Amino acid sequence: MAQTTPNHTQTVSGWAAHDSSGKVTPYTFKRRENGVNDVTIEILYCGICHTDLHHARNDWGITMYPVVPGHEIIGVITKVGSNAKGFNEGDRVGVGCLAATCLNCEFCNTGQENYCEQLQFTYNGIFWDGSITYGGYSNMLVADYRYVVHIPANLAMDAAAPLLCAGITVFSPLKDHNLVDSPGKRIGVVGLGGLGHMAVKFGKAFGHHVTVISTSPSKETEAKQRLGADDFVLSTNPKQMQAARRTLDFILDTVSGNHALLPILEMLKVTGTLFIVGAPDKPLELPSFPLIFGKRSVKGGIIGGIRETQEMLDVCGKHNITCDIELIQPDQINEAMDRLSRNDVRYRFVIDIAGNSNTAN
Repeated sequence: MAQTTPNHTQTVSGWAAHDSSGKVTPYTFKRRENGVNDVTIEILYCGICHTDLHHARNDWGITMYPVVPGHEIIGVITKVGSNAKGFNEGDRVGVGCLAATCLNCEFCNTGQENYCEQLQFTYNGIFWDGSITYGGYSNMLVADYRYVVHIPANLAMDAAAPLLCAGITVFSPLKDHNLVDSPGKRIGVVGLGGLGHMAVKFGKAFGHHVTVISTSPSKETEAKQRLGADDFVLSTNPKQMQAARRTLDFILDTVSGNHALLPILEMLKVTGTLFIVGAPDKPLELPSFPLIFGKRSVKGGIIGGIRETQEMLDVCGKHNITCDIELIQPDQINEAMDRLSRNDVRYRFVIDIAGNSNTAN
């Protein structure tokens, strides 16, 4: 692997972390020339995901410094390769977590390339040419068209950026469990952050009764009045948790911190499913009794395939769903990451890469 190959001739301005302090500073680097399967994208906006923070600080011990984070990328195409079918200069497009897969396995062939064993990510991955991938904290990206999606015209581009990770991460399990087109279920959402607030929006748009489960009493007003949740359960209140036992068909757990699964599992009806999309640093304890006495399932998943991501964006266009964001300038990235580490954001930071927020619509 290498930082660049001889084909990397385009100079790009971006922002990178260089060590485990996680401090992000301006960084100039090279990107490859636009190939026959590539599109070149002028990046306008990039969301800040919790994964960016983990990589910047090397929390998972896998960071290849310098790392340019960012996998919630929105921009406009400026160049199109000859094989990049379906894309044109000027198109509003997005790039999420995927940069490359094998294109050949059963998962790549069935629209589930996010589970390909050779999956490489938009940043801190190894592209087909052997170079390290750099993400969306930069002013330009060259991406293989097979991992690029179109952004519906009615969606604000800044508020749509987090859909490329947060949105698809919660949409995919809802679709897998027939919750997109079959209303009337009772679903729970654990945690009300970047992922959780999107899950509430989707749940309500799809016609379900949505209960937010949180450790923060202050989130109740937000959950009900701002996002339209039907119920709120304070998970530190034993009486509320007891009253909610066996009331939910499906629970989406978005929490990235260590937490107990037993009381959450007890909220599921018989044959209910707990789906985990949060990524705690330490293993969670999985108690057997609520599983065997309730015929319950525990599952997990990572983002979604490209076809499914496009479907999610089209659904967002239909229902006019975007993320609630705080728009920041590039010189505020470190402050935003510090706030993110304290969960002090409603609900997703988005970097105004181009420094021109009036291009949002």
